[in-house]
Amino acid sequence: MSELFGTLSDGTEVHRWTLERAGTRVEVLTYGGIVRSVQVPDREGRTAEVVLGFPGLDGYLAHPEPYFGALVGRYANRIAHARFPLDGAVYALEPNSGRNSLHGGARGFDKRVWDAAPAGHGVRLSRVSPHGEEGFPGRVEVSATYSLDASGALRIAYEAVTDAPTVLNLTSHSYFNLAGSGHAGGHELRVAAARFTPVDADLIPTGALEDVAGSRFDFRASRKVGSGYDHNFVLDKGVTAAPEEVAELHDPASGRTLTIATTEPGLQLYTADHLTEPFAPGDGIALETQHFPDSPNRPEFPGTVLRPGQVFRSETVYAFSAR
Repeated sequence: MSELFGTLSDGTEVHRWTLERAGTRVEVLTYGGIVRSVQVPDREGRTAEVVLGFPGLDGYLAHPEPYFGALVGRYANRIAHARFPLDGAVYALEPNSGRNSLHGGARGFDKRVWDAAPAGHGVRLSRVSPHGEEGFPGRVEVSATYSLDASGALRIAYEAVTDAPTVLNLTSHSYFNLAGSGHAGGHELRVAAARFTPVDADLIPTGALEDVAGSRFDFRASRKVGSGYDHNFVLDKGVTAAPEEVAELHDPASGRTLTIATTEPGLQLYTADHLTEPFAPGDGIALETQHFPDSPNRPEFPGTVLRPGQVFRSETVYAFSAR
């Protein structure tokens, strides 16, 4: 089902698509590819909202920086000094996080209105990112299909092609709170990652892949999340052709459980310690499936270059249950 959600100042309409299947209800906006709502039951069958969002478009326009539920690109996460080399050229990007580029720049994919069309049990969003958008090379045709499978799991499948060499890294930036409200730091998290990428003061990876053993980054066995995280975990499985399970988030009070499977090699854990009104620090937990931050400047990291003739494909599955 599609309906008008709001109108931008230039008159562009924003629509909300509602998906419902097997006890899961999801709302997706054409503005920013935002997952506005995910409603699932607890162990007693009581349904609650489990992602942070706003009731109207004005909320998203007034609070753009936390990227609530947004489809992030062209490059999710950070690129150091807002520049990167590619095939002998150096491309300058829009610095929007100090001297660095964050989540595609000041007007990344999260601030664009996407075309929408029904696709099976979901909706396919698409747009053309022109050559030079936010400094990125190449004309990129990109789509993201949001669908609910027979079990009620939310699948997001991305595809893209380019007419010139470029870099691409896409993710969905939902903040989860499986309790439905309050601080999410008491949620329990498990991540299949024996290493993570340590960062400098600007949250740029140092290039090292550090062992999590004996550190606060060890989530190989489920434990409370706490706070103080904005870090990329190196998933043990690496890049895969089909989604593989990599993480589980569980709220002991409600019993709600989120299991994440992905084709991506990394998972950014962000405990939202800097959220402001109308939310509070720690009200949600972002688990962003992705390639590593600053990969265009780190040839030792999994590559993010997309070339003409190639098809970029990435898929992440968010499965909900209660126990």
